[in-house]
Amino acid sequence: MISPTIDSLRIYLHILAVTVWVGGQFVLAGIVPSLRRDAPNALPIVAKGFAKVAWPAMILIVFTGAWGLGTMDASEQSSSYMATFGIKMLMVGIAIIATIIHSAGTTKLAKALGGAVGLLASLLAAYAGILLAHVG
Repeated sequence: MISPTIDSLRIYLHILAVTVWVGGQFVLAGIVPSLRRDAPNALPIVAKGFAKVAWPAMILIVFTGAWGLGTMDASEQSSSYMATFGIKMLMVGIAIIATIIHSAGTTKLAKALGGAVGLLASLLAAYAGILLAHVG
């Protein structure tokens, strides 16, 4: 067996948290239309339950991402690597802001736009992470 390292634990926790954050959004996208139609009163309960898992996952994403950043020397990275990193950070920020708009929104537009932008930005941030890990 390959020996685990602290770096492998950090990466594992980062990926696990990303799967909770992004995967949970896909699960909600699949069940919310049915809930809206068949049990609209359940929507706030489901949303609050998801938030109890999703926001700690985002905190873990940010923590493990900062931890990973602390393990590298930015001056040794190429400009394309740093540009991709900047785009990833921008997408994480947009995802957080859009999700807050979605969560706090009181109109259908805020809910829909916040959710859609939040998911898209999350997916783009995850893809940028893959590029950094495997191409950069």
